[in-house]
Amino acid sequence: MKKCLLLILITIVSTNIYSQISFEQGYYVDNSGERINCLIKNIDWNNNPTEFEYKLSANSDPETATIESVKEFGIDNVSKYIRSTVNIDRSSEDIERLSLDRNPIFKEETLFLKVLIEGKAGLYGYVNNNLIRYFYNKENSSIEQLVYKSYEKENNEIGKNDRFKNQIWNDLKCSTIKINMVENLEYKKNDLINYFVKYNECTDGAYVNYEEKQQRDFLHISLRPGANISALSIHSVSNSSNTDFGNELTFRFGLETEFIMPFNKNKWAIIVEPTYQYYKAEAEIFTQNVNADYKSIELPVGIRHYFFLNEDSKLFINGSFVFDLSTNNSKINFEYASDLEIKTRNNLAFGLGYKLNDRYSLEFRYQTSREILDKFVYWSSDYQTFSIIFGYTIF
Repeated sequence: MKKCLLLILITIVSTNIYSQISFEQGYYVDNSGERINCLIKNIDWNNNPTEFEYKLSANSDPETATIESVKEFGIDNVSKYIRSTVNIDRSSEDIERLSLDRNPIFKEETLFLKVLIEGKAGLYGYVNNNLIRYFYNKENSSIEQLVYKSYEKENNEIGKNDRFKNQIWNDLKCSTIKINMVENLEYKKNDLINYFVKYNECTDGAYVNYEEKQQRDFLHISLRPGANISALSIHSVSNSSNTDFGNELTFRFGLETEFIMPFNKNKWAIIVEPTYQYYKAEAEIFTQNVNADYKSIELPVGIRHYFFLNEDSKLFINGSFVFDLSTNNSKINFEYASDLEIKTRNNLAFGLGYKLNDRYSLEFRYQTSREILDKFVYWSSDYQTFSIIFGYTIF
């Protein structure tokens, strides 16, 4: 069972799945100012790019355009990037690497900035791993950084330079905006977007909110009934006896919450799935009957990766760390000897599945061996489960 699932996973990962990341309708503007309509490879950049792949037609070979040759590029109704030479402060926000200087240390760089709000007041974003910076301009003025910096004070406390609030209040005032709104701003994308939207609306300026255009469902909740094929064996160290309870087919029910990560074309997700499962079986050891009665709530917490087949269907693989909470009445019951209370350890789970129309799913899942007699020194156990899980996304 384990080898079969592993073989399937390796086959899927090593196969070139069609359209995991597709070329989508877009454009770029070259250094001469000419706009070229094309297909751009949309990899849903988490970090701001310095280059991108494009095709002039669906059947042409991919080409690469770089920041040196492109002034602007965009994917229709998804995103837009502009080239700009700006002063950027790359001071670390890592507590172990904080600067002693509260002032930004600017360096002039040419970057592709992501357009968040385009209008009378423009807002732009730049991300490079843990570095996050926001920029702005007003009425086609030069683009400058909104300043926010953590620094170390002389008394080893952490100080905050939030000059971005002064910049916004001085340059982007409007009659419907009160100063307390600026004072409560955080240096976060959603906070800044909401403010720039409010300012543009207040000044009757036309604007485009690119983040609103590409809003996606980042939270899914699914019902997950299914069947478990579970096997249990126990071993006594004191008398070297082994008892195999065999395979049992049982019912399981889970409620999965899936958090889609907001980058890389929705291919990554964090999953949490509280699940009720049980196992009941009988065996015979030394002429006495032994009953296994094991019920628990499993809590797999893991990561899922999608492989898109087309617009309606996709494959996925996931790996989870499984926390197991056995019920108080879970026991190994001996006919003539003392019962063994079941207390479990955690284990791992690996799954392979298919999803249709973002609503229906089927998953095959294998769990590594789980110890269910953790509190006993002279007993050990081996509990393994293979699951077939049906899913229906309700939200």
